[in-house]
Amino acid sequence: MAHAAQVGLQDATSPIMEELITFHDYALMIIFLICFLVLYALFLTLTTKLTNTNISDAQEMETVWTILPAIILVLIALPSLRILYMTDEVNDPSLTIKSIGHQWYWTYEYTDYGGLIFNSYMLPPLFLEPGDLRLLDVDNRVVLPIEAPIRMMITSQDVLHSWAVPTLGLKTDAIPGRLNQTTFTATRPGVYYGQCSEICGANHSFMPIVLELIPLKIFEMGPVFTL
Repeated sequence: MAHAAQVGLQDATSPIMEELITFHDYALMIIFLICFLVLYALFLTLTTKLTNTNISDAQEMETVWTILPAIILVLIALPSLRILYMTDEVNDPSLTIKSIGHQWYWTYEYTDYGGLIFNSYMLPPLFLEPGDLRLLDVDNRVVLPIEAPIRMMITSQDVLHSWAVPTLGLKTDAIPGRLNQTTFTATRPGVYYGQCSEICGANHSFMPIVLELIPLKIFEMGPVFTL
C-alpha cells in the first residue's frame, strides 16, 4: 500500500501492474527528453544573436520537427495498446468473483462456491484493533489465491462506483445495469488495499477494498473466508 511522502507507484503484485510501471518509466524518460530539448532550444534562442539568414527558409528543420513528434507518438502508442489489450484478456479463469457496489459498501459473491455472498463494510474507528488501518480495513476481506487467474465481475446497484486496487493495476467502473469484467493474477501473498475511485456520494471515501491473497494450496484446502 502507499505510505506517507511516497513519490513513485506502489510495488507491483501482478504482471499487468509490472507492465504499467515499466511503461510509466519509459514514457517519463521520453517526457524528460522532450522537456530538455525544448528548454535547450529556448536557452539558445534567448542567448544567441539570430544573424543567420538561413533560418528564415529551413525546410529540412521543418521536416524534422514535423516527423519527429509523429515518431515519438508511435513509440508511445504501440506499448500502450499492447498493455491495453493485455488487460482485456480472459484466459480460462480459475475463479470468478462478483462485486456489487452500494452506497457505501461492497457485496461479494463467490459464484464457484455455491453462491457464497457477504457484505464488506469499513471498520469504524471504535472497532479497529492494533495494526488495523483507519479508513482502509473492513470487517470481511476478500480471500483469493495467488498464481491463479481470477475474474472479477463488477456492477453496481445504485450509482456509479469504481473498484480499484492500485497494487494489482486494477480499476474498473461499477455501472448500474451493466456487468463489467477484469482479470488479474497475483504473484505474491499478502493483504492489499483499494478504494472506490468514483465519486458516489457523501460517504464515497468510506468504501475500502481489502484483498487477502494466500497460496493456492492453502486456498484449495477449504473455506478460509474471514467472515
